[in-house]
Amino acid sequence: MNLSTLKSAAGSTHSEKRIGRGQGSGHGGTSTRGHKGAQSRSGYSRKRGFQGGQMPLQRRLPKFGFTNINKIVYKAVNLSSIETLAAKTKAEKIGMEELYSAGLISRNDRVKILGDGALTVKVEVIANKFSKSAVAAIEAAGGKATAL
Repeated sequence: MNLSTLKSAAGSTHSEKRIGRGQGSGHGGTSTRGHKGAQSRSGYSRKRGFQGGQMPLQRRLPKFGFTNINKIVYKAVNLSSIETLAAKTKAEKIGMEELYSAGLISRNDRVKILGDGALTVKVEVIANKFSKSAVAAIEAAGGKATAL
């Protein structure tokens, strides 16, 4: 066997359909597009979600609910994350910049510290909001919880 004798497997390839090349090709005349209508014309492209004139699914389903534009969403950070961050960086003050650089929050996130996990290191934590259990745990470890 050598490269000059290699062939594709039987049935794995087929010749290209040559459209609009006369009646002898079998695809002349309407060029497999049928008779008249938008789909037979050049430049036609179907809209996304178009279902052949049937009422589309997104219009058949009812609207419901609303989005409150005044809602404030907080990113939750647990004390266990603060503990590992304090142990890793040896920082006495952990604020938004430290949480951001550690990858725990995004740049514009508002942060709420939750009391899940134990805190053994004395550290000052600065965040937008704290749960009561988080404040108790931080102060029990000798630290300070400062809300922005």
